Amino acid sequence: MATPGGTNRASHSLDKSITLPPDEIFRNLENAKRFAIDIGGSLTKLAYYSTVQHKVAKVRSFDHTAKAGVQEADGEPLYEISVQEEITARLHFIKFENTYIETCLDFIKDHLVNTETKVIKATGGGAYKFKDLIEKKLKLKVDKEDEMSCLIKGCNFVLKNIPHEAFVYAKHADSEFRFQNTRPDIFPYLLVNIGSGVSIVKVESEDKFERIGGSSIGGGTFWGLGALLTKTKRFDELLQLASKGQHTNVDMLVKDIYGGAYGSLGLTGDLIASSFGKSATADKEFSQEDMAKSLLHMISNDIGQLACLYARLHNLNRVYFGGFFIRGHPVTMHTITYSINFFTKGEVQALFLRHEGYLGAIGAFLKGAEEDNPNQYSWGENYAGSSGLMSVSPDLNPMQRARSGTFDMLEMDRLERQLVNLPLLQDPSSYIPDTVDLTEDALAREYWLYCFEEALDGVVKRAVASQKDQPEAAERAEKFRQKYRHKLQTLRHQPFAYGSLTVRSLLDTREHCLNEFNFPDPYSKIKQRENDMALKYYQKVVRSLEELSWEQRQFALVRGILAGNVFDWGAKAVSDVLESDPEFGFEQAKQQLQERPWLVDAYNQWVERLKGPPHKCALFFVDNSGMDIILGVFPFVRELLLRGTEVVLASNSGPALNDVTNSELQIVTERIAAMDPVIQTAVKEERLILVQSGSSSPCLDLSRLDKVLATVVRERGTDLVIIEGMGRAIHTNYYAMLSCESLKLAVIKNSWLAERLGGKIFSVVFKYEVPSKAQGLH
Repeated sequence: MATPGGTNRASHSLDKSITLPPDEIFRNLENAKRFAIDIGGSLTKLAYYSTVQHKVAKVRSFDHTAKAGVQEADGEPLYEISVQEEITARLHFIKFENTYIETCLDFIKDHLVNTETKVIKATGGGAYKFKDLIEKKLKLKVDKEDEMSCLIKGCNFVLKNIPHEAFVYAKHADSEFRFQNTRPDIFPYLLVNIGSGVSIVKVESEDKFERIGGSSIGGGTFWGLGALLTKTKRFDELLQLASKGQHTNVDMLVKDIYGGAYGSLGLTGDLIASSFGKSATADKEFSQEDMAKSLLHMISNDIGQLACLYARLHNLNRVYFGGFFIRGHPVTMHTITYSINFFTKGEVQALFLRHEGYLGAIGAFLKGAEEDNPNQYSWGENYAGSSGLMSVSPDLNPMQRARSGTFDMLEMDRLERQLVNLPLLQDPSSYIPDTVDLTEDALAREYWLYCFEEALDGVVKRAVASQKDQPEAAERAEKFRQKYRHKLQTLRHQPFAYGSLTVRSLLDTREHCLNEFNFPDPYSKIKQRENDMALKYYQKVVRSLEELSWEQRQFALVRGILAGNVFDWGAKAVSDVLESDPEFGFEQAKQQLQERPWLVDAYNQWVERLKGPPHKCALFFVDNSGMDIILGVFPFVRELLLRGTEVVLASNSGPALNDVTNSELQIVTERIAAMDPVIQTAVKEERLILVQSGSSSPCLDLSRLDKVLATVVRERGTDLVIIEGMGRAIHTNYYAMLSCESLKLAVIKNSWLAERLGGKIFSVVFKYEVPSKAQGLH
């Protein structure tokens, strides 16, 4: 329990020294269940597990058994929407300087309400030093864990669960951070941990690792020798000196000895022949900056060569670097990268981790939580509660310099479903979901950040309107606006904060922020209304299709999907029309579409394919509610079923914009089946089945899909994948290579994007792709 006046004392001392209120740092502390701590030489990393109560929108079908299948004239809606409380698990990781440890422990003590744990797992060199203080303040027993095994456990966890965790550092490129794809198999790899000394560890599986080498010449050597040479005692200051220095004033180069390159040995003239070589013969004072730079090169080159030799010896090409020597410092990342590149002739890349500083704390936490088996779940980074990767370079981003004395946070939400690769990806290790990397494309970045900022008022308005009966909704919506705007400002200055910046990550960050302030589904009532409306026209649309010849019908079906795809509240050009003209209908949407030939037009090849044998099973990733799913997708699905093709409809597990969710689709399918015997029979015979995608995003990452979906795809021998909509088929997966036939179709409802692709607004993309036989064998 909080002691009288105690909270104020801790909060007050914390408030004076940091930029965020303490309850925004130690979030949800009152529901904390389990703790771990990693205390290094200068930084403390705290980890805890909490349960988060938040609102979710649920839909439940009314009993329509006595009715003919369409909404009655009395206006009774198709299903009811209720908002319920749901409890989910969240991991919190907080990093702060050791100087704050006592005030932080005070704050935690005063806010701990119902923790079940009696133990705190601890790792790191400082765990002994602060053991008594922790036990006294928190009344928890400190249980020490092995540092290296915690580090490895943490490393495995982030590599598996956080896309874009690993990056290559390129100092002189437009984008200094180049993020790597999450590989399906993260093992084996080499971890080079550069602390005071160097440990080189080969990691072969979740539980199998071995320290295969190391060196006493590491970060402590740089710090110690640097202090002797420059009289600078602070590590950061030493790095700052090195960043301004010119090592060639101190180091002896090959050309200083031979007058140029040493061609027969393949040595260029600019190569360092002897670190500090000039200081033995030159009779002059050397600047502190030059000596610091020379020392940095000497130690980095030594570590780089050692790492390369071990990587070659053990035939490993994935080498991750960590430890306080690295810790996101551009200067050390650059020298290590240069060294690895030189010694391996570019064959091995030096890889760094976004959350490298948290590995020990994550590992210690996982060791204490083994009975909950956290590894059986998938976890996702919660952008709303995470600080993201910060540039600590003094010259790169002066506005960030102020943050170095503040707190960094990482939050991970436990996902209800285990996520895996789509088995039909041609090469999962080279799959990149996103079409444009805004981290590297400055023009596109500026445009999309502006777009999302412009749309913010509309999103706030929509959020408030979705909860008219709740007087405090406007206040929560305002908090959402401030938080999301702050995220956009951060991303403007540091596009790399959460990995590669993409339209998908901007959308997902917005969804996370909406959930944070209890707006689980701002479009629920709009979706309900649009589903009701579209169902009234379903039979009429099917009848008119049946009157057409086969050729005409195939074209009408495709146009139907495209027209349905116009109904997208996520596109400003469309939401403006829908707001001003609620009567805007299916036929009007068809008139908006580009005439053939389309911007990307493989329709003729698709029709030729339809003249051949039916596909065995089609997997269809659907998009919007209402006209899209009911009048566009279902008639198309119906035709596939009549051809003898089984269909798997994959829809979002959770809400995003006006996209149809799996629970809504269950009810819509039930209603359509009641008025269409073709659909009814297919549902009964399980030739039409509905599965969750595992996603709650308007975009689609085919490397993070519900495990159940992957199993269904495999068992049914799926040989056609259909991806519909701008988010899933244009912003993501436009270039995705699949091992079976695929259709990607969308209407481009954004004029800037349309122009970029060489078209105009409402241009059509109809991409039909067949893998070559050779590719299919991979």
